[in-house]
Amino acid sequence: MLSAFLSAFRTPDLRKKLLFTVGIIAVYRLGATLPSPGVSYGNVQKCLDSIQGDTTGVLNLLNLFSGGALLQLSVFALGIMPYITASIILQLLTVVIPRLEQLRKEGQAGQAKITQYTRYLTLGLGVLQASAFVALARSGQLFQNRCDQFPIIPTGTGIPDWLTLAILVMTMTAGTGMVMWLGELITDRGVGNGMSVLIFTSIAARLPSEGWQIKTSKGWDMFALVIALVLVVITAVTFIEQAQRRIPVQYAKRMIGRRMYGGTSTYIPLKVNQAGVIPVIFGSSLLYLPQLALQFFDQNDPGKTQAWIQNNLVNPSSPIYIAVYFLLIIFFTYFYVSITFNPTEVADNMKKYGGFVPGIRPGKPTADYLDFILSRITLPGALYLGIISILPNFFFIWLDNQQYQNFPFGGTAVLIMVGVGLETVKQIESQLMQRNYEGFLR
Repeated sequence: MLSAFLSAFRTPDLRKKLLFTVGIIAVYRLGATLPSPGVSYGNVQKCLDSIQGDTTGVLNLLNLFSGGALLQLSVFALGIMPYITASIILQLLTVVIPRLEQLRKEGQAGQAKITQYTRYLTLGLGVLQASAFVALARSGQLFQNRCDQFPIIPTGTGIPDWLTLAILVMTMTAGTGMVMWLGELITDRGVGNGMSVLIFTSIAARLPSEGWQIKTSKGWDMFALVIALVLVVITAVTFIEQAQRRIPVQYAKRMIGRRMYGGTSTYIPLKVNQAGVIPVIFGSSLLYLPQLALQFFDQNDPGKTQAWIQNNLVNPSSPIYIAVYFLLIIFFTYFYVSITFNPTEVADNMKKYGGFVPGIRPGKPTADYLDFILSRITLPGALYLGIISILPNFFFIWLDNQQYQNFPFGGTAVLIMVGVGLETVKQIESQLMQRNYEGFLR
């Protein structure tokens, strides 16, 4: 990997792309630390020190993806999550709405239209999420009512409260739009997928502070043991992310005009982790609902139902929480793979162009064969996602249940960082190979 980066810096075109990507990342991190208008930066820091990262549910995931910017209510507080949510919603609606499915099949023009819809939906979700987080910050629930003496959005400044809140919502929504634009700039002019690179940056930005917190509280021995476990997890994730089942495909020879086409052999790569990190996001978001339901109970007089939900469905170290989270990930893995990979459509396309799997008849037998293979490799992929995702829950128990709720050395963070790193290196190597071939031909 290091040799690929060194070779890329020796190539003028790739060097410009890498430097451009680094510049965009610097702008993104600047916006993630820049306070929004109307927010007391000093009080935010006092609140962060008082809670010491004690957040759960979807706030933990959102704060992870924003690089810690969410709880600071910075300009880029929402990060890339509205865009991810919009992309997932449109991907799911493609199966339901025929118009979107038709656009997806129209090639580049249809994909451009879907991208435009994604942008509009991202801004709409940005307004909703910004309003929700501003309301939580105003009521104190964003910091679990521990910062009543440090108001995040001070009042009595001479500016009407509604105007302050409106400006704050507009600023955070505009920040979401700019983050989306920065990601598209990286995709077009930089290296790698822009949105993935920004998520990678946000997660990596939190690793030094979280690691140093472990060293400060537990000492060098525990810190070294955690780093060793992290390296083992990264190695396992890299190995499984690269694993795939290759289905051989043979194309028959055919005459078109005076030319002979076909007669080649290729394969269909079916990854063990065909669903990526989407099931983890779905499972985390769904487990936030019990925590949201607690807000409707009387906080001063908790009942048995509220206590059971708090102890079993909100507490990340609870065995019930871990089991439910694990089962949700397995369910969403099968669900997402079933809607993103259609064996019947793949078999029809192969038949249309004269392709067939050796030993399998084209058409429905090929679709049944692909479905059989996919159902078998999805199970180890789902178990792998579930095990990796619940690793931080065991870290909560092992280290400190209250102090490491945002522990970043496992689960979603490792899956995203390894996946983005592998894809970025592959893209750099492919561009290097392309330029080497051009030099050879010249």
